[in-house]
Amino acid sequence: MLAALPVEIVEARPAVRRQQLRELVPLADTTIYEMEQRGDFPKRFYLTPRCPAWDLGEINHWLAARRAAVSPVSPPHPDVRRRRARPVRV
Repeated sequence: MLAALPVEIVEARPAVRRQQLRELVPLADTTIYEMEQRGDFPKRFYLTPRCPAWDLGEINHWLAARRAAVSPVSPPHPDVRRRRARPVRV
């Protein structure tokens, strides 16, 4: 008779798929991927080999941290005269 393998009970946590993530985080897929590689965004996990998902709790925590880090002052405008393509004439 086969011995029963120990079963690890994992707490069920909601996961979001790519389309739901796009609704929560208005960033392009490539931007999200690059941020994941740098460690600036929660890592994805795969439900199946072709179905990535993200932990909803981690996404909400990341959004809250980004909201808290935003300064009330708007960022400086870039100097458009220094552009390489189509510089602004003075």
